[in-house]
Amino acid sequence: MIVVDRIENETAVLEVGGRMMDVPISELPPGVKEGDRLAFTLVPPTSTDDAEKRLARLRAKTPQGPGSFDL
Repeated sequence: MIVVDRIENETAVLEVGGRMMDVPISELPPGVKEGDRLAFTLVPPTSTDDAEKRLARLRAKTPQGPGSFDL
């Protein structure tokens, strides 16, 4: 089960399987609030191009520079 523990600025702190995880609120459904329970489904990309586009979007959101690393 995934529960929205709290929202801090533009980040939601989720409890996922007993662990805490920070997620940009923009990645969650509109109107999500503290205490909400979330469910999600993993859907594999339909092509390599889709996966590459998604990876590029994720990299663009990830801080770059000293102390960061590239996967």
